[in-house]
Amino acid sequence: MQEYVLGLDIGSSSVKASLVSIGTGQRVASAQSPAEEMEMLAVQPGWAEQEPETWWQHVVICIKQTLAQAGAKGEQVKAIGIAYQMHGLVCIDKAGVPVRPSIIWCDSRAVKYGGEAFHKLGESYCLSHFLNSPGNFTASKLKWVKENEPAVYERIHKVMLPGDYIAFKLSGQTTTTDTGLSEGIFWDYKAGSIAQSLLDHYGISADLLPEIKPVFSIQAEVDAKAAELTGLKKGTPVSYRAGDQPNNAFSLNVLNPGETAATAGTSGVIYSVTDDNAFDKQSRVNAFLHVNNQAAQKRNGILLCVNGTGILNSWLRKNVRSVDAFPYTKINELASGVGVGADGLLMLPFGNGAERILENKVINASWHGLDFNRHSQAHVFRAAQEGIVFALRYGFDILQSMGLKSQVIRAGHANMFLSPVFRNAFVNTIGARLELYDTDGAMGAALGAGVGAGLYSDFKQAFTGLKLLHAETPAKNQQEQHESAYQKWKTILEQQLSR
Repeated sequence: MQEYVLGLDIGSSSVKASLVSIGTGQRVASAQSPAEEMEMLAVQPGWAEQEPETWWQHVVICIKQTLAQAGAKGEQVKAIGIAYQMHGLVCIDKAGVPVRPSIIWCDSRAVKYGGEAFHKLGESYCLSHFLNSPGNFTASKLKWVKENEPAVYERIHKVMLPGDYIAFKLSGQTTTTDTGLSEGIFWDYKAGSIAQSLLDHYGISADLLPEIKPVFSIQAEVDAKAAELTGLKKGTPVSYRAGDQPNNAFSLNVLNPGETAATAGTSGVIYSVTDDNAFDKQSRVNAFLHVNNQAAQKRNGILLCVNGTGILNSWLRKNVRSVDAFPYTKINELASGVGVGADGLLMLPFGNGAERILENKVINASWHGLDFNRHSQAHVFRAAQEGIVFALRYGFDILQSMGLKSQVIRAGHANMFLSPVFRNAFVNTIGARLELYDTDGAMGAALGAGVGAGLYSDFKQAFTGLKLLHAETPAKNQQEQHESAYQKWKTILEQQLSR
C-alpha cells in the first residue's frame, strides 16, 4: 500500500495542499482552495485582516480533494507538514475560538508601536538581541490589540501564528516553534529564548505564547474531530511547521550559508541563509531562525520582502482590461512585446502596506513618465513587472552590503517566475543565475513532515525527487540595459522617499 506525506500551505491568497509519495518524493495529488483569491478585509487604510476559520474551511476542502484525487485513504497519510503566511496574529479564547479576525502580514497598523519600542529599548539592543526592529511584526500587532481593543485583549487565552492555528484545528493542541517565534519578534537570539524584554516593554505576559516544539518533530496529532472532518486518520502526526519563506527555502533545499531562495507570489522575497547573527543597521531586511537552526549549528535566514508583487499583477489583471479580466499568460505576452525600460514608463510597486526595505514607510504605488501618446497596456504590464524586479534589486543590494553574496538563486516554477519578461529582468537586474524547480510551499511542507516524523533519514533523502526545470543566466548586454533602467527607477524612488 502506498504511503504519503501531506503538506499544507496557508497563504493569504489561497490554501494549497500536496500529497507526496514517501518512496519517490514525487507529488501525486494537489489542490487549491478557493479557486480565486481569498478576501482580505481592509476596514481602514493600511489594515489587512482575514478570518482564521476561513483558512480552516479551505484546509478541509484541500485535504479531501487531494485524498480523492489520489484515491488514497486517510491511514495512508503518515505525517502532515504546515507552511503558512508569516507575521499574522491569531488570538483565541479558552474555548479555542478566535476573539477577532487575524491581523495578517501586510497590515500596517502596528508600525508606530514597533518604532516606539525600537527607540525606547535602544536600536543597538534590539538589533543585537532580536536582529530586527520590533517593527510591524506579530508582537507589535499584539500590542496594538492590547492598546486599542482592551476588552478583546482580556479574552485572549493564547496567541498564535496562522500555521499554529491550523495545527491547533487539526489537533486541539496549542503549540508553536522557535522559528515561528523569531518570525514574530518574540525571540531573543542572545539569550536563545523568548524575548522577555520586549514582552515586558509591551506589558504582555509570556503565558499567552503556546508551548514550543522543534520544527522537525512530532508536534501534535490529529484528533477525532479533525479526522472526521478531513478524512485523515486520528493520531496522524503534525511533524513540521514553518513560515512560508523559510519553508520556501527548505522546499528548494536551501539550508546552508550562502544558499539563496526567492519567491514571487503575493509578495516578492529573496531569502539567504547565513551562520551569523547578521542584521541591517536600518532594519530594512529581516532575520529569522531558519528551519534547520540548532544550538550547535547556527542557521539564520535573512529575508528581504516587497509586499506588492503578485498582488500588483492580480490588480492589473482585474482592472486593466477591455471586457473580461486578462489571463496572466496574456499579460506576459503583451509585456514581452515592449523593450527593456518600457519606453520610459516606470512603476513603483509599493501599494500593499508599509514596506520594510523602505524603513516601514507607506508611499503607495505610482506610475512615472506616463505618456498618453506613446504608452499602451503592454507598456503598463512591462513597467509593472520591471518595477517589481527593481524593488527586489533595491533590497538585494542591502543583502549584499551585509556580506551575503549570491551567485545562484533558486525558486519554484510558479507565480511571477512563469513570466519570461519577469525572469529575464530578474537575472539581468540582480546579476545571478536563476534556477527554477518543480516544487512549491505545500510540497516543501510535505517533505518537512517526512523528515520530522523520521520517514526520511536526512535532508538528502527527502530531496531525491527535486527536479530542475529551467535555468537562466545574465547576459552582459542585457545587464547594461536593465542597469540603466534600474538607476532611473531608483532615482524616482529616492525622490519619493525624500518628500
